[in-house]
Amino acid sequence: MEEYEKEAGCVPILHPEEIKPQSHYNHGYSENVSRKNHVDDYSTWDIVKATQYGIFERCRELVEAGFDVRQPDKENVTLLHWAAINNRIDLVKYYISKGAIVDQLGGDLNSTPLHWATRQGHLSMVVQLMKYGADPSLIDGEGCSCVHLAAQFGHTSIVAYLIAKGQDVDMMDQNGMTPLMWAAYRTHSVDPTRLLLTFNVSVNLGDKYHKNTALHWAVLAGNTTVISLLLDANANVDAQNIKGETPLDLAKQRKNVWMINHLQEARQAKGYDSPSYLKRLKMDKVHIHTDKHEAHILVIHESTIFLNLPVHLPFATVHVPFLINTLALFYNFGKSWKSDPGIIKASEEQKKKTIVELAETGSLDLSIFCSTCLIRKPIRSKHCAVCNRCIAKFDHHCPWVGNCVGIGNHRYFMGYLFFLLCMICWMMYGCISYWRIHCATSYAKDGFWLYLTQIASCSPWMFWMFLNSVFHFMWVAVLIMCQLYQIAALGITTNERMNARRYKHFKVTPFVSLPLYLHSHGCIRNLIDFFEIRCCGLIRPVTVDWTTQYTIEYDQTSGSGYQLRKF
Repeated sequence: MEEYEKEAGCVPILHPEEIKPQSHYNHGYSENVSRKNHVDDYSTWDIVKATQYGIFERCRELVEAGFDVRQPDKENVTLLHWAAINNRIDLVKYYISKGAIVDQLGGDLNSTPLHWATRQGHLSMVVQLMKYGADPSLIDGEGCSCVHLAAQFGHTSIVAYLIAKGQDVDMMDQNGMTPLMWAAYRTHSVDPTRLLLTFNVSVNLGDKYHKNTALHWAVLAGNTTVISLLLDANANVDAQNIKGETPLDLAKQRKNVWMINHLQEARQAKGYDSPSYLKRLKMDKVHIHTDKHEAHILVIHESTIFLNLPVHLPFATVHVPFLINTLALFYNFGKSWKSDPGIIKASEEQKKKTIVELAETGSLDLSIFCSTCLIRKPIRSKHCAVCNRCIAKFDHHCPWVGNCVGIGNHRYFMGYLFFLLCMICWMMYGCISYWRIHCATSYAKDGFWLYLTQIASCSPWMFWMFLNSVFHFMWVAVLIMCQLYQIAALGITTNERMNARRYKHFKVTPFVSLPLYLHSHGCIRNLIDFFEIRCCGLIRPVTVDWTTQYTIEYDQTSGSGYQLRKF
């Protein structure tokens, strides 16, 4: 990797603590000494030290006494640089009002104050400097603009803000490196690569010197997380750099088994190579898994049809309810499968507007902002890793219906479970009716265990279907009881019940948690609201658009209930 940096003419990346003068920087930032400890002696400090510690009164005193705020120190670093890197917003405003140059170059890296704030990850300072006209497209001594620095150091919120403010997502630095390449090479996490991919970055661009794509750089860094993201984004596994090397060639040079296997699988998925028998079997299993929900429901239906309830049974009391149950099951399954579960949608302009608004109000926090969907996550929502989208009032992702379960289809999912349970009961009833009519047994004389052998030998297939029905009955019954308990008694989702500690709306303070029944209004009211029961207008359920709810206030006087506010 060092060889690639040297050939590209890159200066080794310096962390903020390496920016000169080190004595000033370490003294002013790293120690983070409180003002109270120096309330008696800061009157003797010079203006650089006062700026580093954010002693506004001392700085104003020295400026009013005639100190020129544009005057750099012996290391060519201005006061605005020190205020920016230490996130002293009040001092930045003051210095600029006194004539400080917002884009003054300085320091060993010949950077602007905006570069310094970006390296350190101070989003609020980046926002403030850009309000005063700081130019994020200027390059520093390494040839990087602010978006490249933010990508290198993994400051995803700053990357989002800069792109929302108009920076080109495919902007190349002096060495032809894009933000995606830097993120793939330097940041071993899903962010900000995932965010850049959502902004429709050109994933197969090559850099200026080596013609390496982002996938090449991720392989060079052994960045397995980003490699998976790039492959999912259809990165070209056969792209060649200036030496004719593909990402797979680089992985083989580094003898990294994981990278070699994944890159080979990506090639095989695109039809470049013929996989071995075992690998084909593995790939087939993946395809089988994706259609598993359809196979599951069809097996139950076909088995029920196969049973063909005895014709002598009453039509009105047996066959008609069976047909109604079948239609209801198909209907609820189809709605669970194909309905919008509550996908939170936004246009490209709305996404950028949201990013700017959150950043400029100090709220661009990845705990409430989805770096994949580029939206502010409403309360009770969650990004589904399987569907790759944010779902309002997310309950869980169900492989049996091949969809997320959320505000849009949760009622249909409950209907699907109910009628599925009824269908299983019909299957067991059909098996028992078949044995009673077609199998000669001596249960009253010989007992239960001999009866089992008799019905099993009479129709092994029917016996297996009965056992299969009992198995499915148990897990479906448990699932529907758990769901009903959460809906009626607690008023929460499966996701909230399992991950309550992660969500801020379940906390008064970081150390004081609210009860799980925060959203509960009593069992009857919970069921009315959930199923939207109206009884021809006699009942009025409370309907909430959870795709637009961002805050919640807990009513501490009653111990339950809440008030909702929109963003």
